[in-house]
Amino acid sequence: MKKIIYIALALIAQISNAQDNASISGNVSSNDISVNGAVIKIVETSRTTITDSLGNYMFEKLTPGKYKIRVSYIGKKTIQENIVLIQNVNFQQDFYLENEDHFLDEVVITGTLKAVRRSESPVPVETYSPVFFKKNPTSNIFEALQNVNGVRPQLNCNVCNTGDIHINGLEGPYTLVLIDGMPIVSGLSTVYGLSGIPNSLLERIEIVKGPASSLYGSEAVGGLINIITKNPKGAPVFSADGFTTSWGEANLDLGFKANVGKTATVLVGTNYFNYDNPIDNNGDNFTDVTLQERISVFQKWNFNRKSNKLFSLAGRYFYEDRWGGEMQWNKSFRGGDEVYGESIYTERYELLGAYELPIKEKMLLSFSYTDHDQNSVYGNTKYLARQKIGFTQLTWDKKIKNHDLLFGTAIRYNFYDDNTTATVTADESWIPSIFVQDEIKFNEKNSVLLGARYDYNSSHGSIFTPRFAYKYKATANDIIRLNAGTGFRVVNLFTEEHAALTGARDVIVLENLKPEQSYNVNLNYLKKMYTGNGNFIGIETSAWYTYFTNSIIPDYDTNPNQIIYKNLDGFAVTKGISTNVDMTFQNGLKLILGATYMDVSKTEDDIKTRQILTEKFSGTWAISYRLPKLFIDIDYTGNVYGPMRLPLLGELDPRKEYSPTFSIQNIQFTFNKFKNFEIYAGIKNLLNWTPNNGNPFIIARANDPFDKNVQFDPSGKAMVTPDNPYGLTFDPAYVYGPNQGIRSFFGLRYTLK
Repeated sequence: MKKIIYIALALIAQISNAQDNASISGNVSSNDISVNGAVIKIVETSRTTITDSLGNYMFEKLTPGKYKIRVSYIGKKTIQENIVLIQNVNFQQDFYLENEDHFLDEVVITGTLKAVRRSESPVPVETYSPVFFKKNPTSNIFEALQNVNGVRPQLNCNVCNTGDIHINGLEGPYTLVLIDGMPIVSGLSTVYGLSGIPNSLLERIEIVKGPASSLYGSEAVGGLINIITKNPKGAPVFSADGFTTSWGEANLDLGFKANVGKTATVLVGTNYFNYDNPIDNNGDNFTDVTLQERISVFQKWNFNRKSNKLFSLAGRYFYEDRWGGEMQWNKSFRGGDEVYGESIYTERYELLGAYELPIKEKMLLSFSYTDHDQNSVYGNTKYLARQKIGFTQLTWDKKIKNHDLLFGTAIRYNFYDDNTTATVTADESWIPSIFVQDEIKFNEKNSVLLGARYDYNSSHGSIFTPRFAYKYKATANDIIRLNAGTGFRVVNLFTEEHAALTGARDVIVLENLKPEQSYNVNLNYLKKMYTGNGNFIGIETSAWYTYFTNSIIPDYDTNPNQIIYKNLDGFAVTKGISTNVDMTFQNGLKLILGATYMDVSKTEDDIKTRQILTEKFSGTWAISYRLPKLFIDIDYTGNVYGPMRLPLLGELDPRKEYSPTFSIQNIQFTFNKFKNFEIYAGIKNLLNWTPNNGNPFIIARANDPFDKNVQFDPSGKAMVTPDNPYGLTFDPAYVYGPNQGIRSFFGLRYTLK
């Protein structure tokens, strides 16, 4: 009897062993680097493991059947794979993780002009990947930045919808926009050319808040945005992303790469956007949104060299035709005084490149050139402008013991001409410069960066901008950075102030405008927290103070029919504090939250005045949740802005002096079951908020855009008449937010790696 029992138990053990003899193993990597510590989970079971130092993992003793394997890692996009196991089989499954958040310790270049780990940079740099911007798909970089904390895309005109980028309350001209580190987008293109950079070519966006003039020169007073395009070698073979909205907007991004023998790799990206559906929901007989047709073609070459040193060339062509105005306007009325319209033709050529010299030392020659031609009419006021910017820079990266040195020299050529009375002859200037910085690493915890730049402007003489930064790395997850420096900017009114072009107000320049100069200090604290169950919380807080000894601030208040410019007889201050919070949970929930409080003012004759179009507080959020069983990602994004002081046309103007607190919110659903495909749909502006809410009108005298029925007194001010009870003139500059209401969207993405 005992023998029978032993035999039965042995058979049961063999059967059980036969049922649990399958396994799953593989490797997890990201950016061609093995990922140590990635969490591998068999969904709906308690089986979990973690990758080793080589990125390998294994599940043993599995029963044959169907399994769902989920792989997650902090800062990477969680992925899931269905696997069918059979007996006596070791199933091999590798995983590749894509970047997800902006708290990663990835390589950044913007803060110090050299590639360093983000945690090692003495200058705080925020990074945003394409995954972040896909949470709220847009047709251009300008709109995409609306969910970045402390960064606000500002529309400058209700009619033509041109705009610029505000950082920490400072207006667009204080923000320098770079493409691959080159000052491509500046001057005229800050206002008109920021659109049309193909999203298919975007690798990441790096943002530095605060003056960076010691490295980048003029215009980098408020901060800078560096748009970094993909390396052709690592780009997908083909990508396509197209969407349309219920308003009739259509956007298409295409990208592909090819190898040109063994010589080079080329990457091509194209963006096309079209909107030709006039809508007037607020009933003022003006288009709520500017009609646009835009095409941009970008091409980037990376050449293979035996030394493996860098050699890349890139070029972009951009053309845009946009107009807004009275609903009955067409191109036959362009430039006339019968029907009001603002029509802008913009054509740009851009070229940029980088060449690492074939010597032992690490020296990089960079260059860029832009040619911007603009043909605009604002009613019957013509604005014809041409701008050329050439830039060449040579840097030498040298390490000596604990000193990480960077020497550089650059020369910038500016050409600007227009048909306004302010530009009697073309403005042409050369700005040579030299700069140096030394990052001294005392130990693993303490380092200091010292830097200085000298520029000679042919119109304004010598300009010196020093820089200081201190980094204290208490632990790998606790970093404190202190930055201080100066900033300067040479002002060109007609390339950056849209209200000076519309003809609605006269431009008065009281004196020769000197360069703006500022002093800045910024304190930054970064904290990362990892929990035992794989959750992550990152907190980054910055406090800043910027003091302007001279600032050219447009005066809209003294005379409602004028914009007055002069050197500041006093001082201006911008100060504030901002916090970013990034949370990732293993249950598929991810939150990116931001909040900023600031005070932007000027003081003249001991009178402190809050500057126009600067909010006291703002907030942003991106809340994402994955439903793995349904293969659906849900993204809820939005922003909120506090009241801003607005440009009124006098004491009788019935419009509100301050904007209300308002919020733009969006939701998106992405279905990603099919390989290489993503289908997405959602709703933008869920609350259907527009600036006309609570105001009698937005555009002043929209019924009389040429002021034909306005009577003026001897001093040039509009008089109160029965036809004009508020004594106003036509003015489209009362704008602080997008005038586009609720709308749905639908899109499709395809990527072939």
